[in-house]
Amino acid sequence: MNWIKTKNNTKINLNEIPSLDIDTLRDEIIKLNKRPVGFFGKEWGEGSTRLFVILADDENSDLYVSSCIFDADEKGYESLTQTIPSFHIFEREFYEQFGIKPLNHPWLKPLRSHKKEYKFFEMEGEEVHQVAVGPIHAGVIEPGHFRFMCNGEIVYHLEIMLGYQNRGVEKLMVEHPTNQLAESICGDSVIAHNLAYSKVMECLKDVKVPKRAQLIRTMALEMERAAIHIGDLGAIAGDIAYLMGASVFGATRTLVINTMLEFSGSRFGRGLINVGGVNFDIDNEKIERAIKTLTKVEKDVDRMVKTMLKNSSVMSRLEKTGTVSTEKALEIGLVGMAARACGVNLDSRFDFADECFKSLALPRKLFKGKGDVNSRFKLRYQETMESLSIAKRILDMLKNGYKEEVLNTEQNALSADSMAISIVEGWRGEVVHIGMTDMNANLSRYKIKDPSFNNWYGLALAVRNNGVSDFPLCNKSFNLSYCGNDL
Repeated sequence: MNWIKTKNNTKINLNEIPSLDIDTLRDEIIKLNKRPVGFFGKEWGEGSTRLFVILADDENSDLYVSSCIFDADEKGYESLTQTIPSFHIFEREFYEQFGIKPLNHPWLKPLRSHKKEYKFFEMEGEEVHQVAVGPIHAGVIEPGHFRFMCNGEIVYHLEIMLGYQNRGVEKLMVEHPTNQLAESICGDSVIAHNLAYSKVMECLKDVKVPKRAQLIRTMALEMERAAIHIGDLGAIAGDIAYLMGASVFGATRTLVINTMLEFSGSRFGRGLINVGGVNFDIDNEKIERAIKTLTKVEKDVDRMVKTMLKNSSVMSRLEKTGTVSTEKALEIGLVGMAARACGVNLDSRFDFADECFKSLALPRKLFKGKGDVNSRFKLRYQETMESLSIAKRILDMLKNGYKEEVLNTEQNALSADSMAISIVEGWRGEVVHIGMTDMNANLSRYKIKDPSFNNWYGLALAVRNNGVSDFPLCNKSFNLSYCGNDL
C-alpha cells in the first residue's frame, strides 16, 4: 500500500509510513486528488531528505500519509503545482528549507527567506504604476511588504512579501517543547495553537484528558473565535468609517476577553491549556457571571450587525468588494473562514471532530457566501453567534456535572519512532501541528501550519480589479497573521 490512512489526533508508527520514489509519489498524489495539509521535509542521514505528504479526505475524516527520500545528489522533481495549484505554497516552503527544486513551478519565489533577491512581478505600460507599502507600517501592525501594480486607482496585481520575523519556532519546538512556546506562535490564536500542540503531545505520550478539561478547552476555543470575530467586525466597521460599529464591537469584544481573563488570568487564554488538560477549573460563581456576560454580548452583536446591514452606505462598501470565487478558493487551497465565505464547505471542527465536539451533537450550518467582504462580514457574525451559544451551553454543562480533576499529571514518556497529527479549527481556519520522534523517543521534527499560510495568496487575488483604497478593507476582512506565516 502506498499510503497509511489514519485519523486526526492518532499516533502513527513512523516505520509503517510508505517510502516511494518521487515520481510514484507524485502520481499517487494526483491520483488520490485530496487536499494537502502537510508537505514538509526532514533530514534523513548522509545528506538525504525525507519528504512527508499528508492529504485530507474531509468528507470521510481521513488523513493519508506517505513519503519519499531524496538522496544527497537529488536536487529536483517535477512540480505538483502545475497540476494541483493548492500545492504552490507548500512546494515553495520545501524548496526554501531543503533546496530541492520543484521544476517548472509557476511562481517559485522566496517564502520567508530574504537571502536571495525577491523579483517582483512587473507590468509595462504608460498608465501602469507601482505602489509599495511596508514592511514598516504606521501603528502596531506587523511587518510585511505589499507591492501593488496599478492602472490609476485600479489594482491589477498585488504581491505580498513576508518573512520579516522568521523566529525559527519549529526548531525551538524540537529543542524546548512547551505550552508557553505553543501559545506564543500567533498572539491572537493562543488557544488554537496551544490546543493543537497539547493534542500532539498527548497522542505521543498516550495521555487521557478528563472530560471536564476537554469541555473547558472547547469552550475556550469558541470564546477565542467569538472574541476575534467581534474585533474584526469592528475593524471592518472602522475601515468604512462607520464609527458607531467600531466602538460597539470594540467594547463588546472586551467583555469576552475579560471573561477569559477571569478563567485563566490572561485575556487571550495564556496559561489555561496544558498537556493533560487545563491548569484552572471554573467554579459556579464564575460560570454564572460568564453566562450573563455572553448573553449580553450576543444581544449587542446581533443588534449592531443588523443595524449595519440595513444601512445602504455600509452595503455599498461591503458588497462586491474583494471577491474571490469558489473556483479560485478551491484551486489555491483557501481554508477556514476565508474558504467558507467563498462557499467552500471546510470546517475541521466537523470534518475532523474530536470526541468532545462530537458529544455536543451540533448541527452543521452551511454558508452560501459570494466570496466578498460582505460574505466575510456576515460569516463572522454567524460564527460569533454560534460560538457564543456553544460556550454558554458548555458552561451550563460544567455547572451541573463532570465534577472531576481537570489535569492528568500521570504522563508517560514520548513514544519512539512515532508521528502525531493534530488539526484544530482556529478562528482563521485549520491549525495543523505535527510531531515526530526518533528511535530514542526524542522529538526530532515539529511542523506547524497556521491557516494564514494558505490564505495570504487569497488576499492578493481578492484585491484585483478593486481600488487601492479598498485594500485596507479587504485586508481587515481576511485579517491574516504575519507571524503565523513566518514562524
